[in-house]
Amino acid sequence: MSDPEKPETPAKPETRKALDARRDALRHRWLPALLAARDGAPGPAPTPYADNLIERWAEPQRKYHTLDHLTAVLDRVEVLEEYAADPDLVRLATWFHDAVYLPDRSENEERSARLAERALTEAGVPAEKVAEVARLVRLTITHDPADDDTNGQVLCDADLAILASPPDAYAAYAAAVREEYGFVPDETFREGRAAVLRQLLDLPRLFRTPYGEREWEGPARENLRTELAGLTAPAG
Repeated sequence: MSDPEKPETPAKPETRKALDARRDALRHRWLPALLAARDGAPGPAPTPYADNLIERWAEPQRKYHTLDHLTAVLDRVEVLEEYAADPDLVRLATWFHDAVYLPDRSENEERSARLAERALTEAGVPAEKVAEVARLVRLTITHDPADDDTNGQVLCDADLAILASPPDAYAAYAAAVREEYGFVPDETFREGRAAVLRQLLDLPRLFRTPYGEREWEGPARENLRTELAGLTAPAG
């Protein structure tokens, strides 16, 4: 298993061979999650669904919400899976949670959830499980799962774990987010990003699983406070 706190942005571009190998590894991670969700029922071949999602995650407008982020969140779900009521549904939600991503749009999570509803229904997943995956995707709008929502807690903790990265990795993450929003003027971005950081810091807890609260809460809050201080420091 890879380190859940390693940087999600690669240090240098991958060779075509390395990228193909990584995509193949992701296909192998998709297959057992989908088959488990089907409960043994027949359905169409799983691989085309994985390939469609992989292509979405590799779109050129993405700088942080990339295949690296998908892989990292899947890795963190493995770390946290003991806390989930249904880890395979959390894995499917991970695949879909940013499957639709345009930085200049505000409805990405909703569109991603609707994609999950269409694709998983077609892929042979029972309706109640499709509904749970879509619910989890929509939960990433707020990252505020209920106290008894163990699936939601695992997905949200896995998605937010980048916030607890070592300072250099956190700086790379923040830079990638800024690059995704390169069309936004600096002052506007600073104000918007500061508002997001304050919203996160205002949460009673960033992480809801015992592991996340123990291992990630303190470092994440320190990183958020440091970034916020840099964004709001007087110019000069």
